Amino acid sequence: MASDPALPLDTLFAALPPSGRVMGLDLGTKTIGLALSDLGRRIASPLETIRRTKFGADADALLKLAEKHQVLGIVMGLPLNMDGSEGPRAQATRAFVRNLAGRTALPVAYWDERLSTAAVTRTLLDADASRARRAELVDKMAAAFILQGALDRMQRGPLQGPRD
Repeated sequence: MASDPALPLDTLFAALPPSGRVMGLDLGTKTIGLALSDLGRRIASPLETIRRTKFGADADALLKLAEKHQVLGIVMGLPLNMDGSEGPRAQATRAFVRNLAGRTALPVAYWDERLSTAAVTRTLLDADASRARRAELVDKMAAAFILQGALDRMQRGPLQGPRD
């Protein structure tokens, strides 16, 4: 099995120029939620949801949007179990990143996405969004939640300790 090409979050952000967009991804089995940072990498905004078909088409759509928005790096939500262990979804995410690395030089880092979809769904429920509207928004909003967490973490400075 090929090694995981993802970088620690600190390394990803240290390798980027001071200004430029980063894309956040929430990889699901049926969709990929996308979010973009502002040029100063302080605010994440929902961008789009890609309906998954097969890897090649999914990667092409993702990379086309990354090029259009001049993305410099990717923060991929890593769906860990509540105890921090990795299950099948985390393994599928790592496989997606390995395959994506064969198609792009964009650097990728993971961000723990535990509870991101639940938090976004709660926000949409609080906003009284209809079920159809929630389904339309949840993936790209989860991607923004993931990306915002990583941006906030990097604004606080380098991580201390073994966590990446």
